[in-house]
Amino acid sequence: MSRTSGCTVQGCELCQFAASTVHANEKFSVIFADEPNYPGFCRVIWRDHVREMSDLARDDRLLLNEAVCQVEQAVRETLMPDKINVASLGNVVPHLHWHVIPRYTDDAHFPAPVWAAAVRQTQAGVLEARRALLPQLADAIARRMNH
Repeated sequence: MSRTSGCTVQGCELCQFAASTVHANEKFSVIFADEPNYPGFCRVIWRDHVREMSDLARDDRLLLNEAVCQVEQAVRETLMPDKINVASLGNVVPHLHWHVIPRYTDDAHFPAPVWAAAVRQTQAGVLEARRALLPQLADAIARRMNH
């Protein structure tokens, strides 16, 4: 399913995302990021246009933190990565969102962050096998968000 985030701030790419939506509610959305070398790279995007976690009310901070944790657990159980990276930067897009990134020792950037210079190329067959797990990951995220 594809849809927009519900935010309407002009020029914000997270307000107009076209990536695959895995889960959406009135507070946040979970999407698969369009990162070909990182199948299972998810973003948890807060719907209201705020810059920082501290801009949220306490209950909303707790809700968002729990959502990030549930996405991380779904990624771990489905994709079995060697490591998970969780990051909230917003330096380029000042719209509160979290990256949940499965990492493997054979990925293009390991052990550096995914935004560093690549040091290798992951084999196409490995990436294809990881992409094949995305429907299962979507189901795992939906299950965790709807319990």
